[in-house]
Amino acid sequence: MPLAVTQHGGLHYDVVDQVAPWSGPRDAVIFHHGIGASAGIWQGWFPALIDAHRLVSFDMRGYGRSHVPADDFAWSLDLLVDDLFAVADAAGLQRFHLVGESIGGTVALAAVLARPERIATLTVSNGAHLGASIQRVETWRRQLDAGGVRAWSDAFLRDRFHDEALSPERKAWFAKQQEKWPRSSILNALSVLIGTDLSSRLKDIACPTLLLHPDGSPFIPVPVMAELHRLLPNAELNVIGRSRHGLPYSHASLCASLLRTFLDSRTTG
Repeated sequence: MPLAVTQHGGLHYDVVDQVAPWSGPRDAVIFHHGIGASAGIWQGWFPALIDAHRLVSFDMRGYGRSHVPADDFAWSLDLLVDDLFAVADAAGLQRFHLVGESIGGTVALAAVLARPERIATLTVSNGAHLGASIQRVETWRRQLDAGGVRAWSDAFLRDRFHDEALSPERKAWFAKQQEKWPRSSILNALSVLIGTDLSSRLKDIACPTLLLHPDGSPFIPVPVMAELHRLLPNAELNVIGRSRHGLPYSHASLCASLLRTFLDSRTTG
């Protein structure tokens, strides 16, 4: 089981490499999922990318096969940025394309600011430069206290997907993964976002950036994403109709197609 070693436990990652040996070298793609999601959500993106890029996905800290900290562990945005680069280092990637969804998108923005020389392009799906409010933390805490992770997950599913967005099988799979998240990881990961505001630093992100956003996220209104687009020097924005916060899973094929076109037209590596 491949693990990226950190000072605070290991992070499980997977590498898929089916690039034809005669193809020209291209930078790999690293995918960072968000709270309640799992590395498996990216598999619907792979068919559109797998012939040209090595694909790296990982379980973020607090979930799955990666380190699950104690309740009092000190989470921070810097820690999650370091986690991302630990995975890149373990996978042998000096420079790569970066895709992040939800909190993974915020981590991705911070990662580009921290080490811009290592990021070829940036893609943010249903994520933002502005963090969560204390009200959302308290709402999630009440849901968890009243009904446990299952009740929280059931409510979160309604925020993620329209009723007709997924087949019963795909929805059941996602729900099963989401319900595996520990209570402390949910709340502590969300707490990282409280007060986060990268607005003043966005002008320093020079790499080509693709923004993918649902038209109906209850957490990140479209105007917030439009402001992110305005503040980034080299970005393009796609708002996807009839979608919610689960955009990268419910609309995986469309998102991947947009990313492939973006990578093919904006990069040579």
